[in-house]
Amino acid sequence: MPIFFSRKQAVAVGSKASWQEEDRYLEGMLPHDVIERTVQGCGYDLVDVERAPGGVLRVYIDLLPGALSAGGGITIADCEKVSNQLSYVLTVDGVDYARLEVSSPGLDRPLKKWSDFVRFAGEKASVRLRVPVEGMGNQRVFQGTLQEPEGDELILEWEAKENTVVLRFSPEDVEKARLVPQTSFKGLKK
Repeated sequence: MPIFFSRKQAVAVGSKASWQEEDRYLEGMLPHDVIERTVQGCGYDLVDVERAPGGVLRVYIDLLPGALSAGGGITIADCEKVSNQLSYVLTVDGVDYARLEVSSPGLDRPLKKWSDFVRFAGEKASVRLRVPVEGMGNQRVFQGTLQEPEGDELILEWEAKENTVVLRFSPEDVEKARLVPQTSFKGLKK
């Protein structure tokens, strides 16, 4: 379950900040580069940014690759640290928002960047492609194990009835990709 830390801003200062480059995963205009720089400056990885109705600005953060946390993942203290810094930076840049929410991405973390597919190679993932794959019953959604990317191709592998299936696709083919949560309740006492 994601951890949320929410902060309200009473009055937005200035006008909306603008930016040149659109991220294909963002809806609306957000200063993505400013948010990413701020999150990385706090020592975290930016997973996603989204606008929600009511002026809500959601920022999803994760630990940097190789970083370990005492809690095993993102904590409320981590969200609070990033929220405090982002509140300051977004106010200075004049970004209009009513409420800032900083959260962990959850167990089913979205995979948005090339580096996400590299980082999570060997993990189970669900990938939804933009168009169906011919020869596979026009299927668009696949679940399997991410492999190390080769060249400009991402690779997903899974076991079929009689053999191993390997799907190769480009980042542009991906509509949506997420990790598949791996949980075990073995050893829990009733």
